[in-house]
Amino acid sequence: MRLKTEFWIKAYLRRVRSLGAFAAVLHHGDDDNGIIYVKLNRLDGSATLFGPAPPSLDRDADGDDERRFVRDHKPGTLIESEVDALVNRHRDFDPDIWVVEIESRDGQHGLDDWFVTPNQDR
Repeated sequence: MRLKTEFWIKAYLRRVRSLGAFAAVLHHGDDDNGIIYVKLNRLDGSATLFGPAPPSLDRDADGDDERRFVRDHKPGTLIESEVDALVNRHRDFDPDIWVVEIESRDGQHGLDDWFVTPNQDR
């Protein structure tokens, strides 16, 4: 059974802050089943966007229905305005999404336990 989105977000924010990074909710989506996007702002004008993994990658080997994340664009970083444009496009399509921004110069995003790499790197 998957955790409600609001509960998952609260735990994730605590996790990121415990790593020494700043985290904030930019857009509050549906509390129960909202899709989550994580914007990693490296504070140098570059950013990366992580979004939900495709359904084929969303379950682990045990069949656990935990959230999984993938990079939402080509490998590497983009300039922050490009990531913001991607976020706006997702919000236009689905206003119930959650958007969390992480500010971390060293790229610490706290998604390691939920990150999958379908032919791309972190």
